[in-house]
Amino acid sequence: MTFAIDCNDPAVAAHAETYRQAATVKRRQTLIGILVFLVCVLLAARGSEVDLVKFAENINRFPKYIYETLPTLRLSSLGSDFAEWYWGWKGWLKLLWQTVLIAYVGTVLGAVGAFLLCFAAAANLGRAAWLRFTVRRFLEFCRTVPEIVFALIFVIAFGLGPLPGVLAIAIHTMGALGKLFSEVVENIDLKPVDGITATGGSWWQVVRFAVVPQVLSNFASYALLRFEINVRGASIMGFVGAGGIGQDLIEAIRKFYFTDVSAILLLIIVAVMLIDYGTERLRHALLSLEHGR
Repeated sequence: MTFAIDCNDPAVAAHAETYRQAATVKRRQTLIGILVFLVCVLLAARGSEVDLVKFAENINRFPKYIYETLPTLRLSSLGSDFAEWYWGWKGWLKLLWQTVLIAYVGTVLGAVGAFLLCFAAAANLGRAAWLRFTVRRFLEFCRTVPEIVFALIFVIAFGLGPLPGVLAIAIHTMGALGKLFSEVVENIDLKPVDGITATGGSWWQVVRFAVVPQVLSNFASYALLRFEINVRGASIMGFVGAGGIGQDLIEAIRKFYFTDVSAILLLIIVAVMLIDYGTERLRHALLSLEHGR
């Protein structure tokens, strides 16, 4: 059944006029917002000395450098050309494996630290306000300082090698995961917490039996995601002598070993893709278990 609308009806005309006015105001607000955004972008570009003319003049250098890193692969001599391209594959794979281990150990240590601190940082578990403030500021410090800065400091303290990279990743991971873990804890169902508290359970018993079962799968999912990020981060730790394949990569870049650059980058890309795929499947499996699917 359809109904005819009389456009001449005063009530309908009044509603139409109200809608037009509201739409006009909305469009005006949208345009003002876009203009303010563009002005902010221009001011930020000017303040950061972004030179579009210089960018346009030199943009061709990027594809030119990428082209120069590509190897010469001929169908008639593909095997020998590929062998020449990956002449150092044994050493590179060893360093790549070291990079993965640096990321793994750093992630595990950081996740353990974040797990121990996140409950004190959560606002809904009723700990002392001064303790919560202190833990949150500590976690902010850990994730605010870039990993590469921590790595530089630890290289000076402990010398060259994987240890500075592991410590740098562990500290930064603890800060990042500590925030994520505490936010997960703050979103839990408080009914189990109230139940255990009502029976006289201690704070640690509340955490153990009421909080951890609700958040464990999300914690594992976030830790796996962080491991993906840390593999990429560990790849550049070698730039400052903190171990991993980054050492050979920065050497190839500095000495203009163009084909070595592309070979090492391809290894890193393939490794990261495989790790991303594997951890993504694990995260989905954990989330499916949590929701009973």
